[in-house]
Amino acid sequence: MRIHAIALVAATNLAVSAFAQQFGGAENLAPNIPTPQILVDSMLRVAEVKPSDVVFDLGSGDGRIVITAAQKFGARAVGIELIPALCASASRRVRDLGLEDRVKIEQGSFLRADLSSATVVTLYLLTSSNERLRPNLEKYLKPGVRVVSNDYPIRGWKESRLVMVKTGAAEHRIYLYKVGQTR
Repeated sequence: MRIHAIALVAATNLAVSAFAQQFGGAENLAPNIPTPQILVDSMLRVAEVKPSDVVFDLGSGDGRIVITAAQKFGARAVGIELIPALCASASRRVRDLGLEDRVKIEQGSFLRADLSSATVVTLYLLTSSNERLRPNLEKYLKPGVRVVSNDYPIRGWKESRLVMVKTGAAEHRIYLYKVGQTR
């Protein structure tokens, strides 16, 4: 019985360790799950992105949100991504599309990023991650900045708009928040 208990503890520790390594540790607040393009388009439409906007995508992965913001909406955009390989891939895609003058990919933690130039911020993070990020949003974002979150709310903030988007059998929630109007 004792050997089974020790084996169970060892297996649990290995599983937790493997998950933590996959997830990336304390700075990585969400798994890398690309946002489907229909949701990217919907998020940017809900935020009413226009050419004068500066869109920040936090956890930008392959860069699809910032690329779409530049290509379809004419905005300037900044993607912040922790994983170096994703940054390199997104940067190559930006270069291949000739968008270097409109899109910048930064490698690093968005928990430490200066977001003060953002007029729109996009998120596809877990609710608990949004909670960890909220103090930075409150510190750096000016009144009127639009924050759009795919599927997960920002606890303690009141959304300005909630839009449901159906993709196949799944239904997604897009939360729009306007800084200064979140209480």
